[in-house]
Amino acid sequence: MNVTTGKPGRQAFVTGGVYGVLFLLGAVEGAIGSFQYSRMAGPVPLAALAFCAVLLLTCLLAGWAMRAVSGALVPAIGWIVASFVLSMPVSNGSVIITASAPGEWYLYGGTISAVIAVAASFGRWIRATGAPPQSGAPPKTGASPRTGAPPQ
Repeated sequence: MNVTTGKPGRQAFVTGGVYGVLFLLGAVEGAIGSFQYSRMAGPVPLAALAFCAVLLLTCLLAGWAMRAVSGALVPAIGWIVASFVLSMPVSNGSVIITASAPGEWYLYGGTISAVIAVAASFGRWIRATGAPPQSGAPPKTGASPRTGAPPQ
C-alpha cells in the first residue's frame, strides 16, 4: 500500500524523513564504532574491520533501497561526521580514537568502505539509467544509427 498518494507534499516529506533517519543511522554507527573499535582478536583489529563491513553494507543497502546515489552517501556522511569529530583531540588532551593500528584501520577502512559503497551505487545508477554513449562511440545495439538496419 502506498501511503504517499493523495497529498502532493507528503512524498517529499517522507523522503526527507528517510534521509534524516539514514544520516542518524550513519552517525550512530560512527559513535558506537568510535568507542568500540579497539576490540581485538589476538593481533587482528576485529571490531574495526567489522564496523567497516557494517558501514559498507549499510551504505550499499541504503543506496539500493533509495534507488539513488544519495541513499548511499547520506549514511556515509553521518559516519564521517561522527567518527572524525570524535577522533579530534579536546582541550584537556584526551582522544577517543587513538593513532594505533585499530584506530587507523577503523578510520581509513571506514572511509574506504564509504567510498566503495558510494561508487558502487553510482555505477548501479549509471547502468539503470542507460546513459547514452559518448559521441564517436558505437551504439549499444547492433542497429545502424542512420538506417536502423543491422550492420553487415
